[in-house]
Amino acid sequence: MEPERPDSGWGEGTKYLATGLRFAGAIVLFTLGGLALDRWLNTLPLFLIAGTVLGAVLAFVSVYRELQADRENRPTWHERHRDGK
Repeated sequence: MEPERPDSGWGEGTKYLATGLRFAGAIVLFTLGGLALDRWLNTLPLFLIAGTVLGAVLAFVSVYRELQADRENRPTWHERHRDGK
């Protein structure tokens, strides 16, 4: 049985909670920015749609890059399969 690491449990979960909140926050922020631009320029919901799409793409790229950089939490089945165990 492996000993528990001090960063497991709540500490591990809050890291992913923060990532999810940052993802949602970016989408909401860009959506509200697009809505504000539409109201200010008195246009169709062009900037609202563009802001939502841009926020979603940038949020996804940010989360993807963070999770790719987190080498410690990668699945271990690659190593087991490669070693033949």
